[in-house]
Amino acid sequence: MITYFCFVLILQKKSKISASRRLALKTKMLKMAAVMYEKELEEKKRERETTLNERLPQLQLSGLSLQDLQALCKDLHHKIDVVDEERYDIDSKVSKNNAEIANLSQKIIELKGKMKRPALKRVKISADAMLGALFGTKVKESVDFKANLKTVKKEEEKKEEVTDWRKNVEAMSGMEGRKKLFDAGQ
Repeated sequence: MITYFCFVLILQKKSKISASRRLALKTKMLKMAAVMYEKELEEKKRERETTLNERLPQLQLSGLSLQDLQALCKDLHHKIDVVDEERYDIDSKVSKNNAEIANLSQKIIELKGKMKRPALKRVKISADAMLGALFGTKVKESVDFKANLKTVKKEEEKKEEVTDWRKNVEAMSGMEGRKKLFDAGQ
């Protein structure tokens, strides 16, 4: 398998091997990898059988009396209990280690500052249904949010009264008129 990946990396660089040659090499590599995988599976199977034969010898039940069989059963039950205790201890250690690994990986992600944000989906829900989900059955009345909004009254712009322009010119003439303009500007 390792040689196949090395071969793929080599081929990613611009090589001078033709496409047909490359295809032939890939097929040979895949066949070799399949054969190696099958051998590895057979080897694991043989190892498993040998370890089971070493740990669990064949039971010799022929020629045993009733008391010997009962003693053998008690002995087997005791061994089963010991194995179950060990399995439980190992399972608890594994689950504890998995939780610790998850916590540490979360801390690493937080330290890097790259938080994974889940993809949020838009949910169409009415206000009544939302309040019902939040508060349970406490809210029986439908809530009209628009009715509770404050109303803001716009101030109407003061419209200047249209007067005769001649009166305005007479009022603005002289020093008093300039003073009125100055006061109006402030």
